[in-house]
Amino acid sequence: MNAEPDHMSVPLAKFEDVSLTLPSRAGPVEILRRISLDIAAGEAVGIVGPSGSGKTTLLMVMGGLEHATSGRVQVAGENLGALGENDLARLRGRYIGIVFQSFHLIPTMTALENVALPLEFLGKNDAFAAAEEALGDVGLGHRLDHFPAQLSGGEQQRVALARALAPRPKLLLADEPTGNLDARTGAQVMDLIFELQDRHGATLVLVTHDQALTARCKRIVGMHDGRILSAAAADGQRPGLAP
Repeated sequence: MNAEPDHMSVPLAKFEDVSLTLPSRAGPVEILRRISLDIAAGEAVGIVGPSGSGKTTLLMVMGGLEHATSGRVQVAGENLGALGENDLARLRGRYIGIVFQSFHLIPTMTALENVALPLEFLGKNDAFAAAEEALGDVGLGHRLDHFPAQLSGGEQQRVALARALAPRPKLLLADEPTGNLDARTGAQVMDLIFELQDRHGATLVLVTHDQALTARCKRIVGMHDGRILSAAAADGQRPGLAP
């Protein structure tokens, strides 16, 4: 893999004419259609659009969890299409944190163990100390030894957020992170996401149907039928599809 990129000169994430087609019983289905998009280091971008418009797939391609059929995807200076699975896993561990609507916690592991696990995969000697600090950051320093089943939905999402942020990722991808939470708990989790994103200087790409959340993003990207239809700053100005 390449050396650490100069984020002042290149976008942290860049899509160039990216398409994704998947097979189905009815024939090939175009999920993404010629997407071009630049995301600068440190910005918060909200991805909006109706269900089935390709928002989650866009996030998965950006995280290296789905492979583009054509076009070029770069994250942190790396061409994802040129990386094998092992190098993609290392890039995700080093640069990318992902928070899903479903928490994806390991039920037989405590909160502390769930957060420490990706740090151990990265070979961090202080994995458990870093995990404890991350859980403290999300207000769960008193829940270290609790298993997921012993935690509320909001607490489980906080554990998932701590797990995503513990490696100090440069890019945080959040896919409807409050979708399984009540309004009050969801608002608390989103406050945490924006607070920690700002504190750590991470780039946030957020898929959501919540207009109040997109209003907190620097830029809003609208999708429909696998295409980007619009990109607007939160103040309503239209800077184009690339910053």
